[in-house]
Order: sequence, then structure tokens, then C-alpha cells
Amino acid sequence: MAITSRRARLGAGIALATTAALLLTSCAGDSAPSGDGDAADAAAATSVADFGTFADLEAAAKEEGQLNVIALPRDWANYGEILDLFASTYPEITINEQSPDVSSAEEIQAAETNKGLDTAPDVFDLGLSVALESTDVFAPYKVQTWDDIPDALKEPSGLFVGDYGGYMSIGYDSSKFDEPTSLDDLTGADFKGAVAINGDPTQAGAAFAAVGLATVQQGGELDDFQSGIDYFSELQKAGNFLKVDPTPATVASGETPVVFDWDYLNAAYSKDVKDWKVTVLPGVGYAGYYNQAINKDAPNPAAARLWQEFLYSDEVQNLYLKGGARPARMEAMTEAGTIDADLAAALPEVPSETVVPTEKQSADAGTLLGEKWAAAIQ
Repeated sequence: MAITSRRARLGAGIALATTAALLLTSCAGDSAPSGDGDAADAAAATSVADFGTFADLEAAAKEEGQLNVIALPRDWANYGEILDLFASTYPEITINEQSPDVSSAEEIQAAETNKGLDTAPDVFDLGLSVALESTDVFAPYKVQTWDDIPDALKEPSGLFVGDYGGYMSIGYDSSKFDEPTSLDDLTGADFKGAVAINGDPTQAGAAFAAVGLATVQQGGELDDFQSGIDYFSELQKAGNFLKVDPTPATVASGETPVVFDWDYLNAAYSKDVKDWKVTVLPGVGYAGYYNQAINKDAPNPAAARLWQEFLYSDEVQNLYLKGGARPARMEAMTEAGTIDADLAAALPEVPSETVVPTEKQSADAGTLLGEKWAAAIQ
């Protein structure tokens, strides 16, 4: 969802989930589906019970025959294996993998631009700040494993639900750089033109979290991201900040040799760079989950709901874990004995003190970043 000051292991990922204090009760909104017949029935479904049985949901999705996903890079949280498993499980359903590298905000834009077309995304995978701003685009749905998901990770009506998460980390090419043990290290001359973040923090969840990490590491509070913005402004003035979005290609080529990103994404770069290492800084850790949501105007509403059921199954939750991310159902699966114990034990240790922004903190930070970020890194 790697480490220097390794004080406490998230043995089952429980601490990450339980520190998430998302105040989501005010987010629910009405989203009346349009259309008629079977498609309208599927678009109005809020659980499997509305289809009758799970087999009825599968049949409806197979009848549609398509699933449009967006912003799912195959090297992100093991999505390649997850997508391939869905395709082999449901060969009757063609998966259309659209724009894998766009931001959370661009996912919503794609839904609005393609509304009413069969090319519109059926489902979303979103950072929290964008999810909070976009509830009018979502259809509520509760998967069969709903009760296993911590309340702190789900909007009460099912408009959006946390699925997998991790800690903000720093990945680096250890053949070129010493392990950074503080943010101050990255402002030094040794890191000239070397430090990148994953996207624009006004649009992308990982980049937003990088500023959040800088905020708390600088002694600031999540109520005010200004100290984090100031840090990246300092990094820019030092000539160390790279305005390049990291990808496996930029990491492999050395173009982005130091990257702020989620620990599970940074860990994946070790496939491309032999000496790539990942650290979660000592002190306060910043954690976050990505969220699943269904487009209320999904062209394939049954397939969208089947995809959600699939993602929250034991098998796929373990596939997120295989990708180094901490699945939302990890605590319940650990108690039930369905978690992959070897993969869980292999998770890196993390700081004992962890913060996750609340709804209000995320919204306020998004507003502040919109006002201040561009000028700070000019």
C-alpha cells in the first residue's frame, strides 16, 4: 500500500485500517439511474440481493459482455494479475483497459466527457480527496463482504469504499544515493535534480499524500498542508525537485532516481532497478487507501457490480497483498484464516505513529493546494 525507524509491524495491516478516521456520513447523495428494463434494474442495484442471487448477477454481467476500467496500470498494486484473473474467470466479458496512467481527477473527467456513450468508464479507482468531491457521479453498492470492511474505510451507503492502501515512502537508487533518513536530506546537493513525486497533488492521490507526508514530517498538522507545500517549494528552489511523473521507464532509465510514492508502488520499481530500495521515514507515517466506486451512468452496470464483488473477494484481496498493498478486508481475513499468511508476514515494518486525513482535512488540503501549489513550484 520499507523503512528506517522500524518500531512496529502491521502484522495484518490492522493498524493502517483502524487509524483511518474518515467522517463520511455526510457524503451520501441521491443518484437516480436513467433508462429502463434490465439495464435500469442493474443500474439501480445496491447489492446482490437486487439481482436475486450472485449467479443472477454473473449472468447479467455476461449478457452485457463488456467492462470498462480506467486508471489501472498493470504494475500498480498487482492490477495486471487481477485483471487477468477476471478475464480468465469471466471470458464472456471483455475488459476494456482505458487510459491506465491518468489521475483520479481525470477518471471523473472521462466519465463526464463520455456520459451516455458505451465508452464511459464503468468503475473508478480513486484517491480519497477526489472521491470526496465526486459523490454525485457514483452509484451506491454494498458488496457481499461489506461487513468485513472497517467502517472507517467506507461511505455508509456504499458510494465509495476503500480497497487497498499503504504508506507514503521514498524509493531511491541505492547505487547513486545514500538512504535518506529525513526530508532535510533530500534538499542537499547530493540530490540535485533527482526527486520526483507521482503526479500533481491537486489531481493525484499519491502526490497529494507526498505533500501530506512532508507536512507531518515537518511538524505540521493535517489541518493545514502549508508546511508541506513550503517543503516542496524549498526543494524546487534548491534545484532538486523534478517535474516529471515517475514511471517504470523513467525509473529504469535513471530519469527519476528518487521517488515519493506509496510503498507498494515504490517496491515494484525494484523489478526495473537492481539497487532500488524503499524507506518509510522515521517519525510520523502517512497512510492512505484508494477507493472503489461505480459510475452511476455506467454503460455496463451489472459488470461494474460484478467487478466490485470480485475485488473484495478473498482471492483478489490476497492479490493486492501479493502486490505489497494492504487490503481493506485484511483484519477480517486474518481472523477468518483466509489471508495469505506468508505474504502478510512479508509486509515491511512501519512507524508506530500513523496519520490518515479525515474528510474535512482532505477537502481543506485540496482547496489549499489548488490555491498555492502551482506558485510554490514555479
